[in-house]
Amino acid sequence: MSMMRIKSILVSQPAPSESSPYLDIAKKEKIKIDFRPFIHVEGVDNKELRTQKIDLTQYTGIIFTSKNAIDHYFRLAEELRFAVPDTMRYICQSEAIANYLQKHIVYRKRKISFGEKNFADLLPLFKKFPGEKYLLPSSDVLSPDIVKTMEASNVDWTRAIMYRTVCSDLTDINIKDYDMLIFFSPQGIKSLQQNFPDFKQEETKIGVFGSTTSAAAEEAGLKIDLMAPTKETPSMTMALEKYIKALHK
Repeated sequence: MSMMRIKSILVSQPAPSESSPYLDIAKKEKIKIDFRPFIHVEGVDNKELRTQKIDLTQYTGIIFTSKNAIDHYFRLAEELRFAVPDTMRYICQSEAIANYLQKHIVYRKRKISFGEKNFADLLPLFKKFPGEKYLLPSSDVLSPDIVKTMEASNVDWTRAIMYRTVCSDLTDINIKDYDMLIFFSPQGIKSLQQNFPDFKQEETKIGVFGSTTSAAAEEAGLKIDLMAPTKETPSMTMALEKYIKALHK
């Protein structure tokens, strides 16, 4: 049985800016690669925040885990005409997230701390600043690691759902036009099922990034052909290039 060649791939992400390893692969291997986000973020409105019994004036510290969380916190503060005080303490999961605060506040002379990378790295910061009343703006999906760390921190904290990840409308796509589909999150798999309830994998190759995506794909009854990250191929593009070279030999 001869291996099928891959002529077209759909990557479930926004199109990259000018240069991207995907575009190099497309050129080198003469493959059509299309990009389309399968999910998008929608902010909750202030009415919904009120139903969660969240009053922004009650908190002296904020914990930020993402740029989305920052944007939606300041958007809601503005909608509720809440002037975020200069005394607010910011605890950010990484330096990149902390730097992003500059989009909304004057960075200098503010109480801003950040961790290394993982959420658990913030524990020493909560030990250092245990007296604040913390708000944790989040999406509708919260990683169990965050809850575990917060419970271990012994600080006063409240979660506020400020945005959610929803499935995008993909009904204009003919999904069977593609030899391969690439996914990056469990929500992406859910979007495939929601948009294409009659989808049968058959010859379609499936690539997944990350263990939670892989678990969601298997749960959806999909056969996984390509998995990243691995030791040899830490990025999806490296894994894809290796896979296609082997396939097209």
